[in-house]
Amino acid sequence: MSFPKAVAEAWHMVALSREVKRNQVRKVTFCNTPIALFRSERGLGALIDRCPHRNYPLSDGRVHDGGLECPYHGWRFNPDGACAAVPGCMAETSQDQRLRADALRLWEGHGAIFVTLSEDASITPELPPDFGNPELDHFWWQQGTWRGRAFDAIENVMDPFHTNHLHHGFIRRRDRRLPVNLIVNSHGDGIDMVIEQTQPDLGIMSRFLERDREHSVSRYYPPATVQARWEGETRLTLCVTAIFTPATDDSFTPFARFSTPKGLAPAWLKQAAIRLFLAPVVAQDRRALERQHEVMTHFGHPQFSSGPGDLLGNRLYRLWQGERIEPGSDATVEAML
Repeated sequence: MSFPKAVAEAWHMVALSREVKRNQVRKVTFCNTPIALFRSERGLGALIDRCPHRNYPLSDGRVHDGGLECPYHGWRFNPDGACAAVPGCMAETSQDQRLRADALRLWEGHGAIFVTLSEDASITPELPPDFGNPELDHFWWQQGTWRGRAFDAIENVMDPFHTNHLHHGFIRRRDRRLPVNLIVNSHGDGIDMVIEQTQPDLGIMSRFLERDREHSVSRYYPPATVQARWEGETRLTLCVTAIFTPATDDSFTPFARFSTPKGLAPAWLKQAAIRLFLAPVVAQDRRALERQHEVMTHFGHPQFSSGPGDLLGNRLYRLWQGERIEPGSDATVEAML
């Protein structure tokens, strides 16, 4: 197994609901497992992308008569994996366990589709705060599958120090740093970093999108979710929930859900502004993670040296592996960001 058990057996977001319309099939991959997602009048189905008959990819098939039909011999499978028909044969097939396709548990909500490989996973995915809060405006942003490791993407968004250089001028500036207090809080099953500061960052995105800010909090919810919250004096200004679904050993599919208070501006205008200012930041992160992975691949393995700014230590990796960490708060660290 390429991924830790805690990762491989968790719920993972694999698609946006709007990407799987009725009578459509979509191939997705997570934890090195290809999946055929399809939607029919009988509902949404997630089948391992392998016909049990002759191992043809089911994602090449079509939705027909409530099921997914393999294009090789026409075997048709219901969303629960039962074989509904074997064309040309008069036998009853729906109760024959030998003919079943491998169906996976799935959950759909808030415009997202989650799938798990495990029968022992929780009844539904555990979602972070405000994921479906009706008092907030929400929108999804997804930009395909990226090259790199999901864990490195998680570490990237939990690390504030790279933003002054990689995102110079957009989030922060490397030549005009601001004094901040950094506080790391360990929660046993998660970890967060609080950034306290007296004014917004000096990058163009903060100047245009934020009126005020007193602190921000980035929290890791294992195995694949990070939620960042920016808060002003009286209320939340922006919440970004990033989900990094591991696709293969060297690729991942990121999903970002943006949540903002209603009433500040029309939802469509906020979405347009966020996309405009964040597009170059996302492109910079994507390029950085790809280049990082190229170097690690060339040398055969990652070899990291931790410095004074790496305040999380190995706690992110331990949580990724399924371990619990000692609860508590670290001493406040003064820094310049």
